[in-house]
This record gives sequence, structure tokens and C-alpha cells, in this order.
Amino acid sequence: MRVVSSQWSVVSKSVYCLALSAMLFALCSSAVAQQPKKFPRIGLVTQGPTSGPGSVRAEALRQGLRELGWIEGKNITIEHRQSGGKADRSPDLAVEMIRLNVDVIVWSGGVQGAKQIKTIPVVYVATGDLVSTGLVESLARPGGNITGLSSLARELSGKRLELLKEAFAKVSKVAFLFNPGDPAGVAELEELRGAAAALRLTLRPVEARGPDQIEPAFSTMIRERAEGLSTASGAVNNTNRLRIVELASRNRLAAIYHTSQFVDDGGLMSYGANLPDMFRRAATYVDKILKGTKPADLPVEQPTKFEFVINLKAAKQIGLTIPPNVLTRADKVIK
Repeated sequence: MRVVSSQWSVVSKSVYCLALSAMLFALCSSAVAQQPKKFPRIGLVTQGPTSGPGSVRAEALRQGLRELGWIEGKNITIEHRQSGGKADRSPDLAVEMIRLNVDVIVWSGGVQGAKQIKTIPVVYVATGDLVSTGLVESLARPGGNITGLSSLARELSGKRLELLKEAFAKVSKVAFLFNPGDPAGVAELEELRGAAAALRLTLRPVEARGPDQIEPAFSTMIRERAEGLSTASGAVNNTNRLRIVELASRNRLAAIYHTSQFVDDGGLMSYGANLPDMFRRAATYVDKILKGTKPADLPVEQPTKFEFVINLKAAKQIGLTIPPNVLTRADKVIK
């Protein structure tokens, strides 16, 4: 009988151990299940505020990501930061993105900030030329941690001048507001020289290296009797849109801008790449990078959609009339 009792004792101990092991496994599994999942983190840097046109572009990126199965809060996290219209914030935003240790950055800010980021993949959505600014080695082979989409600002600068002349035939002298320290702006100026000669326009380059030089630049335009205005892409102009639009309106300049953001802020006309569409397409780069593709292996793409925007309210305020044949060509008319 003692043998049987001993056998039952062994069996009881085995059952107890198995039960204890099962309970501990269940507790461990429950603890693991309760731990939050680590989603890929996407940094998003834009030049303007998170509301207004800037939010439209951010939403376009989110839409593009959703179409590819990346849903914020479900399987990705987006860290959106903005410069608030201050070009000198670009380096600080770069430092913050590095500190956040995001997996990929969609960047539409200053060039210098983007250049600070050496190890994190960057998808640059540009209003300028990524090659002339030194962000990539070439469009086909970016060569580093930066790739993205170029807006063809240089190539389209001549078209803007053509539209300006078509809308306002009497304009004979056009000022070009640019930053001589920005290679993209310098490249656009060279493109404009040929276009101005072909249109028999006098082109007057006017420099503005920072916000404090915007008003003196307009004083130069008025002193030299400029009748029209075209703007270069780049952080100085982009982050001082409101001031530029205000001064152009006050001085009754027939202005055409390189991006519709200026028209959203009350400017007269714009012609350029459709930026929301570029942000939506940037999601394709994010998707590929998160799945293991290196930025150096992703060629820089060019825009496929363009927009010509006219603000009739702004035209009326400065006493200008847009010809019907020009209005019919506009993709969007603000009344």
C-alpha cells in the first residue's frame, strides 16, 4: 500500500507542476499581450503651420499612406512638426527628428536642416531642385539617405513669366525675388534670363537673404519701377509668404508665385506643381523604405500634376483685370 501511496504522491506533484507551469505561461502571455506594439514612426516636417494649407498637405500624405495600408494609430505613428514660417527653425527641427529616432522623415523644410540628418532616411518633398541644392547626387541615383520628389521649380520658372505676360500684356519690367545664397534660386534666375529675353521683358533680379531684407527688396522694385513680380522657390520666400503677398498687393505689382500657398494667402496668381499630390506620392517612398528599400536606390521623381491658380479678389483689390482667355486656362479661380 505504501508503494501505491508513493506513486500517487509523484503523480500529484507532476499534476501540480503542470498546472503551475500553465498558470505562469498564461500570466506571461497576458503580460506580453498587454505591452503596446511598436509601430514604425514617421517624422513629418512642413514649413507652415499645422492648420491651413500645411494641414492639407499633411492629410494628403496620410491619404497616400492609408491607400498603402499604413493607418495612423493602427500600424504607424506620425510625428508632425512645423516651422511656423521661420526658416531658421529648420536645423532645430532636424535635431528634434533625430532625437525622436523616427524610422523615416518626410521633409518639406529648409535645405540645411535636411543636410544635418545623416542616418535616418529622408523623403524630401521640394519646391526646388534637389540636385542644385546638393541634397542628392543625381535624380536617377540619389546616392545617400535622401530621395523624394522635385517640383521642377527651375524648369517651370519660364512658364510663369509667360503666363504673367499673357495676363498682363502691358507689363514690361518684372522683378525676380530670390536668395542668392540658395543654389535653387540662382538656377531659376539663369532659366528666367532666357525666357525674359524671348518675351521681350526686362528682368530685374532682387535679392533677399532673410526676412529682414524683404521690405528693402520691395523698396528696390518700386524705385526701379518694376510692374510685375515672380518669386523663386526656397525657404526665405516660402516662410515669408504673408509679408511678400502683402507688399506685392500694397505696391500693386502683378505677381505670379511658384506655389499656390501664396495664392491661398491672398496672392494674385501661381503656377507650379500640385503640392498635395506630391505629398500623397511621397507615401510610396515611405512604404518602400519601411519595407527595406534604401533611399539611395529610389530615384527622385518629378511632378505629374500642375496647377494654375488665379485670385480674382486679389486682382480687383489692385485694379487689375484678368483676360477671359487666361481665366479659362486656370485650374482654380478664387472669387
